[in-house]
Amino acid sequence: MVSPYTARQVERIVGVARKQLRYWERLGLIRSRSRWGERFYTFRDLVALETIKGLTSRGVAPYQVRRALQALERQRGGETAAVSALRFVWLGRRIAVVPPGASAPPVEPLTGQFVFDFEARATTERVKAMPSPSAEEWFARGLEYDSRLETLEQAVRCYQNAVCLAPDWVEAHINLGAALNQLGELEEAEESFRRALELDAGSATAHFNLGCVLFELDKVEEAVEALCRAIELAPVSADAHLNLAQAYEKLGRKRLARQHWEAYLKYEPHGPWADLARKHLHRPRNRNQSAKVTAFPARS
Repeated sequence: MVSPYTARQVERIVGVARKQLRYWERLGLIRSRSRWGERFYTFRDLVALETIKGLTSRGVAPYQVRRALQALERQRGGETAAVSALRFVWLGRRIAVVPPGASAPPVEPLTGQFVFDFEARATTERVKAMPSPSAEEWFARGLEYDSRLETLEQAVRCYQNAVCLAPDWVEAHINLGAALNQLGELEEAEESFRRALELDAGSATAHFNLGCVLFELDKVEEAVEALCRAIELAPVSADAHLNLAQAYEKLGRKRLARQHWEAYLKYEPHGPWADLARKHLHRPRNRNQSAKVTAFPARS
Protein backbone atom coordinates (compact mmCIF):
# COMPACT_ATOMS: atom_id res chain seq x y z
CA MET A 1 0.00 0.00 0.00
CA VAL A 2 1.34 3.43 -0.94
CA SER A 3 2.15 5.64 2.02
CA PRO A 4 0.13 8.82 2.36
CA TYR A 5 3.23 10.85 3.23
CA THR A 6 4.95 12.75 0.42
CA ALA A 7 8.45 14.20 0.73
CA ARG A 8 6.94 17.64 1.23
CA GLN A 9 4.72 16.38 4.04
CA VAL A 10 7.62 14.59 5.68
CA GLU A 11 9.68 17.76 5.49
CA ARG A 12 6.94 19.64 7.34
CA ILE A 13 6.10 16.93 9.90
CA VAL A 14 9.60 15.88 10.90
CA GLY A 15 11.39 19.15 10.21
CA VAL A 16 14.02 17.54 7.97
CA ALA A 17 15.17 19.40 4.86
CA ARG A 18 14.59 17.50 1.63
CA LYS A 19 18.30 17.43 0.80
CA GLN A 20 18.97 15.61 4.09
CA LEU A 21 16.06 13.29 3.40
CA ARG A 22 17.56 12.29 0.05
CA TYR A 23 21.03 11.87 1.58
CA TRP A 24 19.74 9.60 4.34
CA GLU A 25 17.77 7.61 1.79
CA ARG A 26 20.87 7.18 -0.35
CA LEU A 27 22.66 5.81 2.73
CA GLY A 28 19.89 3.22 3.04
CA LEU A 29 18.62 4.50 6.40
CA ILE A 30 15.11 4.82 4.97
CA ARG A 31 13.53 3.47 1.80
CA SER A 32 10.75 5.39 0.10
CA ARG A 33 8.39 4.11 -2.58
CA SER A 34 8.15 5.84 -5.94
CA ARG A 35 4.99 6.43 -7.95
CA TRP A 36 3.73 9.14 -10.33
CA GLY A 37 7.08 10.91 -10.14
CA GLU A 38 6.71 11.38 -6.38
CA ARG A 39 8.27 9.57 -3.44
CA PHE A 40 6.14 8.27 -0.58
CA TYR A 41 7.01 7.38 3.00
CA THR A 42 5.40 5.20 5.67
CA PHE A 43 4.76 5.99 9.30
CA ARG A 44 7.73 3.75 10.16
CA ASP A 45 9.86 5.96 7.95
CA LEU A 46 8.75 8.95 10.02
CA VAL A 47 9.78 7.14 13.20
CA ALA A 48 13.14 6.29 11.64
CA LEU A 49 13.64 9.90 10.58
CA GLU A 50 12.93 11.15 14.09
CA THR A 51 15.54 8.70 15.39
CA ILE A 52 18.16 9.75 12.84
CA LYS A 53 17.43 13.42 13.47
CA GLY A 54 17.92 12.90 17.20
CA LEU A 55 21.23 11.12 16.66
CA THR A 56 22.60 13.76 14.29
CA SER A 57 21.62 16.51 16.72
CA ARG A 58 23.95 14.82 19.24
CA GLY A 59 26.86 14.72 16.81
CA VAL A 60 26.42 11.22 15.36
CA ALA A 61 27.03 11.36 11.60
CA PRO A 62 24.45 9.57 9.39
CA TYR A 63 27.12 7.34 7.85
CA GLN A 64 27.91 6.06 11.36
CA VAL A 65 24.30 4.94 11.69
CA ARG A 66 24.62 3.17 8.34
CA ARG A 67 27.79 1.38 9.46
CA ALA A 68 26.11 0.35 12.70
CA LEU A 69 23.15 -1.10 10.77
CA GLN A 70 25.45 -2.97 8.38
CA ALA A 71 27.44 -4.42 11.29
CA LEU A 72 24.23 -5.44 13.07
CA GLU A 73 22.92 -7.14 9.94
CA ARG A 74 26.13 -9.15 9.62
CA GLN A 75 25.76 -10.28 13.21
CA ARG A 76 22.13 -11.26 12.54
CA GLY A 77 23.01 -13.38 9.53
CA GLY A 78 22.00 -10.82 6.92
CA GLU A 79 18.62 -10.02 8.44
CA THR A 80 17.74 -6.42 7.64
CA ALA A 81 17.56 -4.11 10.63
CA ALA A 82 15.09 -1.23 10.29
CA VAL A 83 16.03 1.99 12.06
CA SER A 84 12.47 2.37 13.34
CA ALA A 85 12.71 -0.98 15.17
CA LEU A 86 15.95 -0.18 16.99
CA ARG A 87 16.93 1.88 19.98
CA PHE A 88 20.26 3.71 19.88
CA VAL A 89 22.48 4.69 22.79
CA TRP A 90 24.88 7.57 22.33
CA LEU A 91 28.53 7.00 23.28
CA GLY A 92 30.23 10.28 22.51
CA ARG A 93 31.35 9.72 18.93
CA ARG A 94 30.01 6.15 18.74
CA ILE A 95 26.65 4.50 19.16
CA ALA A 96 25.38 1.26 20.62
CA VAL A 97 22.24 -0.48 19.41
CA VAL A 98 19.46 -2.28 21.25
CA PRO A 99 18.08 -4.84 18.74
CA PRO A 100 14.29 -5.29 18.50
CA GLY A 101 12.92 -7.42 21.33
CA ALA A 102 16.33 -7.79 22.92
CA SER A 103 16.60 -8.03 26.72
CA ALA A 104 20.40 -8.07 26.71
CA PRO A 105 22.47 -4.89 27.09
CA PRO A 106 23.06 -2.73 24.02
CA VAL A 107 25.63 -3.92 21.52
CA GLU A 108 28.33 -1.84 19.91
CA PRO A 109 27.85 -3.17 16.35
CA LEU A 110 31.33 -2.56 14.99
CA THR A 111 32.95 -4.63 17.78
CA GLY A 112 30.07 -6.92 18.68
CA GLN A 113 30.68 -6.20 22.37
CA PHE A 114 28.02 -5.52 24.99
CA VAL A 115 28.05 -2.06 26.54
CA PHE A 116 27.28 -1.55 30.24
CA ASP A 117 28.75 1.66 31.64
CA PHE A 118 27.63 4.30 29.19
CA GLU A 119 28.79 7.28 31.22
CA ALA A 120 32.33 5.98 31.64
CA ARG A 121 32.60 4.98 28.00
CA ALA A 122 31.35 8.36 26.80
CA THR A 123 33.83 10.16 29.06
CA THR A 124 36.67 8.01 27.75
CA GLU A 125 35.71 8.87 24.19
CA ARG A 126 35.81 12.59 24.90
CA VAL A 127 39.35 12.57 26.28
CA LYS A 128 40.81 10.51 23.44
CA ALA A 129 42.68 12.28 20.68
CA MET A 130 40.23 13.16 17.94
CA PRO A 131 41.02 11.55 14.57
CA SER A 132 41.07 13.62 11.39
CA PRO A 133 37.61 13.88 9.85
CA SER A 134 36.87 11.55 6.96
CA ALA A 135 35.44 12.64 3.61
CA GLU A 136 32.01 11.51 4.78
CA GLU A 137 32.31 13.58 7.95
CA TRP A 138 33.31 16.67 5.98
CA PHE A 139 30.36 16.05 3.64
CA ALA A 140 27.96 15.75 6.58
CA ARG A 141 29.26 19.00 8.03
CA GLY A 142 28.79 20.68 4.67
CA LEU A 143 25.15 19.60 4.67
CA GLU A 144 24.68 21.29 8.02
CA TYR A 145 26.28 24.53 6.85
CA ASP A 146 24.87 24.93 3.33
CA SER A 147 21.28 25.49 4.47
CA ARG A 148 22.10 28.98 5.82
CA LEU A 149 23.50 31.88 3.84
CA GLU A 150 25.70 33.02 6.71
CA THR A 151 27.51 29.65 6.87
CA LEU A 152 27.94 29.01 3.14
CA GLU A 153 31.66 29.74 3.26
CA GLN A 154 32.09 27.05 5.91
CA ALA A 155 30.08 24.69 3.71
CA VAL A 156 32.41 25.36 0.79
CA ARG A 157 35.44 24.54 2.92
CA CYS A 158 33.83 21.33 4.14
CA TYR A 159 32.98 20.18 0.63
CA GLN A 160 36.45 21.13 -0.59
CA ASN A 161 37.94 18.93 2.13
CA ALA A 162 35.57 16.14 1.13
CA VAL A 163 36.60 16.22 -2.53
CA CYS A 164 40.27 16.39 -1.57
CA LEU A 165 39.88 13.18 0.42
CA ALA A 166 37.48 11.55 -2.06
CA PRO A 167 38.14 13.13 -5.50
CA ASP A 168 35.78 10.69 -7.25
CA TRP A 169 32.77 11.49 -5.04
CA VAL A 170 30.23 12.95 -7.47
CA GLU A 171 27.81 14.31 -4.85
CA ALA A 172 30.59 16.18 -3.06
CA HIS A 173 31.53 17.98 -6.28
CA ILE A 174 27.88 18.82 -6.94
CA ASN A 175 27.29 20.17 -3.45
CA LEU A 176 30.51 22.18 -3.64
CA GLY A 177 29.30 23.70 -6.90
CA ALA A 178 25.87 24.50 -5.46
CA ALA A 179 27.40 26.28 -2.46
CA LEU A 180 29.79 28.22 -4.68
CA ASN A 181 26.90 29.22 -6.91
CA GLN A 182 24.98 30.63 -3.95
CA LEU A 183 28.06 32.67 -3.04
CA GLY A 184 28.20 34.06 -6.58
CA GLU A 185 31.38 32.19 -7.48
CA LEU A 186 29.93 31.10 -10.81
CA GLU A 187 33.08 30.09 -12.68
CA GLU A 188 34.21 27.92 -9.78
CA ALA A 189 30.74 26.42 -9.54
CA GLU A 190 30.77 25.59 -13.26
CA GLU A 191 34.11 23.84 -12.81
CA SER A 192 32.72 21.73 -9.95
CA PHE A 193 29.67 20.65 -11.95
CA ARG A 194 31.78 19.78 -15.00
CA ARG A 195 34.05 17.71 -12.79
CA ALA A 196 31.00 15.86 -11.47
CA LEU A 197 29.92 15.11 -15.04
CA GLU A 198 33.37 13.81 -15.91
CA LEU A 199 32.85 11.30 -13.12
CA ASP A 200 29.19 10.55 -13.93
CA ALA A 201 27.84 11.73 -17.28
CA GLY A 202 24.46 10.26 -16.34
CA SER A 203 23.88 12.52 -13.35
CA ALA A 204 20.69 14.50 -13.96
CA THR A 205 21.46 16.66 -10.93
CA ALA A 206 24.87 17.66 -12.29
CA HIS A 207 23.45 18.51 -15.72
CA PHE A 208 20.67 20.54 -14.10
CA ASN A 209 23.03 22.49 -11.87
CA LEU A 210 25.45 23.11 -14.71
CA GLY A 211 22.58 24.47 -16.81
CA CYS A 212 21.59 26.86 -14.01
CA VAL A 213 25.11 28.25 -13.68
CA LEU A 214 25.59 28.56 -17.44
CA PHE A 215 22.35 30.55 -17.61
CA GLU A 216 23.63 32.93 -14.92
CA LEU A 217 26.90 33.27 -16.87
CA ASP A 218 24.82 34.23 -19.93
CA LYS A 219 25.94 31.09 -21.77
CA VAL A 220 22.32 30.43 -22.65
CA GLU A 221 22.80 28.03 -25.56
CA GLU A 222 25.04 25.85 -23.40
CA ALA A 223 22.53 26.13 -20.57
CA VAL A 224 19.78 24.85 -22.87
CA GLU A 225 21.93 21.86 -23.83
CA ALA A 226 22.63 20.97 -20.19
CA LEU A 227 19.01 21.40 -19.10
CA CYS A 228 17.72 19.32 -22.03
CA ARG A 229 20.08 16.54 -20.98
CA ALA A 230 18.86 16.83 -17.38
CA ILE A 231 15.27 16.40 -18.57
CA GLU A 232 16.21 13.41 -20.71
CA LEU A 233 17.57 11.76 -17.58
CA ALA A 234 14.82 12.98 -15.23
CA PRO A 235 11.71 13.87 -17.30
CA VAL A 236 9.56 14.73 -14.27
CA SER A 237 11.93 17.35 -12.89
CA ALA A 238 9.68 20.41 -12.63
CA ASP A 239 12.60 22.72 -11.82
CA ALA A 240 14.48 21.66 -14.95
CA HIS A 241 11.42 22.38 -17.10
CA LEU A 242 11.02 25.77 -15.38
CA ASN A 243 14.61 26.81 -15.99
CA LEU A 244 14.62 25.50 -19.55
CA ALA A 245 11.46 27.51 -20.27
CA GLN A 246 13.25 30.65 -19.07
CA ALA A 247 16.29 29.88 -21.18
CA TYR A 248 14.14 29.45 -24.28
CA GLU A 249 12.36 32.71 -23.45
CA LYS A 250 15.69 34.50 -23.30
CA LEU A 251 16.58 33.08 -26.71
CA GLY A 252 13.22 34.14 -28.11
CA ARG A 253 12.06 30.57 -28.74
CA LYS A 254 8.53 31.08 -27.50
CA ARG A 255 7.06 27.82 -28.79
CA LEU A 256 9.69 25.68 -27.07
CA ALA A 257 9.39 27.80 -23.93
CA ARG A 258 5.66 27.18 -23.89
CA GLN A 259 6.17 23.41 -23.90
CA HIS A 260 8.26 23.61 -20.76
CA TRP A 261 6.00 26.10 -18.97
CA GLU A 262 3.26 23.54 -19.54
CA ALA A 263 5.49 20.71 -18.30
CA TYR A 264 6.30 22.66 -15.14
CA LEU A 265 2.58 23.07 -14.42
CA LYS A 266 2.00 19.41 -15.12
CA TYR A 267 4.46 18.34 -12.43
CA GLU A 268 4.05 21.30 -10.05
CA PRO A 269 0.52 22.67 -10.55
CA HIS A 270 0.70 24.38 -7.15
CA GLY A 271 4.43 25.04 -7.17
CA PRO A 272 6.03 28.36 -6.21
CA TRP A 273 6.28 29.46 -9.85
CA ALA A 274 2.91 28.15 -11.04
CA ASP A 275 1.41 31.64 -11.33
CA LEU A 276 4.38 32.83 -13.35
CA ALA A 277 4.06 29.86 -15.71
CA ARG A 278 0.36 30.55 -16.23
CA LYS A 279 1.09 34.19 -17.02
CA HIS A 280 3.54 33.14 -19.69
CA LEU A 281 0.99 30.75 -21.15
CA HIS A 282 -1.98 33.09 -21.18
CA ARG A 283 -0.64 36.54 -21.95
CA PRO A 284 2.53 38.31 -23.15
CA ARG A 285 5.44 37.91 -20.84
CA ASN A 286 6.10 40.50 -18.16
CA ARG A 287 9.80 41.06 -18.63
CA ASN A 288 10.21 42.33 -15.08
CA GLN A 289 9.09 39.05 -13.53
CA SER A 290 11.10 35.88 -13.67
CA ALA A 291 11.91 32.99 -11.44
CA LYS A 292 15.32 32.59 -9.89
CA VAL A 293 17.44 30.02 -11.71
CA THR A 294 19.09 28.23 -8.81
CA ALA A 295 21.50 25.34 -8.60
CA PHE A 296 20.50 22.60 -6.17
CA PRO A 297 22.72 20.27 -4.11
CA ALA A 298 22.97 16.63 -5.05
CA ARG A 299 20.48 14.22 -3.40
CA SER A 300 18.15 13.47 -6.11
